[in-house]
Amino acid sequence: MTQAKLRLKVNGKAQEVDASPETPLLYVLRNDLGLNGPKYGCGLGECGTCTVLIDGKAARSCAIPIEGCARREITTLEGLGSREQPDPVQQAFITEQAAQCGYCLNGMIMTTKALLNINPHPSEAEIARALQYNLCRCGAHVEIMRAALRAAGQTPEVCD
Repeated sequence: MTQAKLRLKVNGKAQEVDASPETPLLYVLRNDLGLNGPKYGCGLGECGTCTVLIDGKAARSCAIPIEGCARREITTLEGLGSREQPDPVQQAFITEQAAQCGYCLNGMIMTTKALLNINPHPSEAEIARALQYNLCRCGAHVEIMRAALRAAGQTPEVCD
């Protein structure tokens, strides 16, 4: 593979990377830019752990070559908010304690954010549909759904 200097805009900052144009975006984000929010899961774009936002829409970074990302806005989990000022979606996941192992969280949060970008007040069914292809093996689905509802401005039901 031929290396090339490629310009990307990640989390609002211009970045230049030296990589093959066919390199998956996930590899550049993690290995070259040190952004560990997106995770390597299946490598096929099926599990959702590698989800980022590209121009505000959810995208599976393990299956997207970086050559297709030039002149587009890429946002990772690190670009949503900070520890001091988390994004409302991140805060909802914290409030609802929507994690067990946490491996799926990146995909769940980024997919929720993408949904809210296009539909600020989704129904529970719309949230479930948006998250259906993000895999969670720990069984934190109830908490994840409650967090997504909270992020959408809905008060989730309290389970005893």
